[in-house]
Amino acid sequence: QKVSVEVLDHLEHLALVDFRDWEGVERLQKAIQFADQLHEVNTDGVEPMDSVLEDRWCLYLREDDVTEGNCTKELLENAREKVEEYFVAPPGNIPLPKLEERETFLQGS
Repeated sequence: QKVSVEVLDHLEHLALVDFRDWEGVERLQKAIQFADQLHEVNTDGVEPMDSVLEDRWCLYLREDDVTEGNCTKELLENAREKVEEYFVAPPGNIPLPKLEERETFLQGS
């Protein structure tokens, strides 16, 4: 099944993944085909769950003991950009194309 331009645009903005080349679109279509197999699973009589661990009375967690620390200055030396004591992340890892550019690409594929 073909993926519409609108769906590609929405997914790119959500995941910040570039689908401008045919390889990216093909990979997405294969992922959708793989996920569509879940529709074939018979779930009659199966109640929805909030968590796969909901049948346990308590979750076993490790103690949250600090073993090292006080290294904020050294860690922030790795940051390309920082504000106060925080890393500044870019707004996205790719420049997203305009919707018209993507329509042109998909028509050629």
